[in-house]
Amino acid sequence: MRSRAAILHDVGGPWAVEEFELDAPRAGEVLIEMAAAGLCHSDDHILKGDMSAPNEVLRSLGLPTMFPTIGGHEGSGRVVEVGPGVTELAPGDHVVTSFVAVCGQCRWCATGMEYLCDTGIGTLTPGMPTDGTFRHHTLDGKPLGHISKIGAFAEHTVVAANSLVKIERDIPLAPAALLACAIPTGYGSVANRGAIRGGDTVVVVGVGGIGTGAVQGARINGAARIIAVDPVEFKQKSALQFGATHSAASAAEALDLVRALTYGVMADAVVVSPSLITPDDVRDALQLTRKGGTCVLTGMTSQLTRSVNLDLQDFILMNKTLAGTVFGSCNPKADVFRLARLYQTGQLQLDEMITRRYRLDDINEAYVDLLNGKIIRGVLDFGNG
Repeated sequence: MRSRAAILHDVGGPWAVEEFELDAPRAGEVLIEMAAAGLCHSDDHILKGDMSAPNEVLRSLGLPTMFPTIGGHEGSGRVVEVGPGVTELAPGDHVVTSFVAVCGQCRWCATGMEYLCDTGIGTLTPGMPTDGTFRHHTLDGKPLGHISKIGAFAEHTVVAANSLVKIERDIPLAPAALLACAIPTGYGSVANRGAIRGGDTVVVVGVGGIGTGAVQGARINGAARIIAVDPVEFKQKSALQFGATHSAASAAEALDLVRALTYGVMADAVVVSPSLITPDDVRDALQLTRKGGTCVLTGMTSQLTRSVNLDLQDFILMNKTLAGTVFGSCNPKADVFRLARLYQTGQLQLDEMITRRYRLDDINEAYVDLLNGKIIRGVLDFGNG
């Protein structure tokens, strides 16, 4: 069949909205009609080369090329067709995507760490995770990748069944798309990796989609003080609507604020989720972290970043923890359902996070808005939800 998608042909972009050919799902795979796709910085990092490399460079190194590829990893939609062996999903089911595939059999899945699944680790390698071949093709027959094995910036896509989570049909599909990345990543950074408790002080650095998820995670889990740090005034004000108690424009400004609020103790947990983490961001975040506290690095960094700046003696003697996280250390098959319940009961605000909905053809405009700090979460609305 033919469908349309936003495609990257190489590093630098722009997104090209084009028709492509899509094969039927094979064993273990599912054909999805997309309803909505969230606009995440991660896809822009691939466009800019922070998480990718031009085809010419990869060829020179003897590595598989990544482009052309369909963008998008945060999405929701309906099942159209299932391939042989798929029993957990059926046509008509509502699903959200999971950029971390879950095999359920590897060491990590078996020990409750689905977010580190061996299958999910190859998320940026071209081809289907089921057999390495391609279901997506350009109109001239060339293989077409799909970011994170999802390709959510498409009207239709084929994904592995273990990259999907079934949700109840009464949950609106547009806000449900945020359950695929922004919410579990942000919420889990606080609740799982930051391990906050009622009465804690939490700082969230960078309050876009993921940071707003972290703010809500802190609120729902009982944080007494939640400080949102962002240079964009619009995002600071927005964070207050989602549960932040205070805001600051910079880490330096937040340092004095947190010191005053905590009588010098500093924050129990700090979540670092700007669009791109720099070495100085790590240094500043650790200064905001109390002794014995946890600093969680949630945002992405350039693949060229090899070191960070920190006061090593303070880090050691103050017994601080610096933690990385993927997907907020959430388990997709269990935690997406739990987060959906919080939405259904009014505790988790998803609709309010969607600043603007865009048509697929407007994707380049949408990313301009994202990069200019005009939206908390933008969503491509395919008109099916």
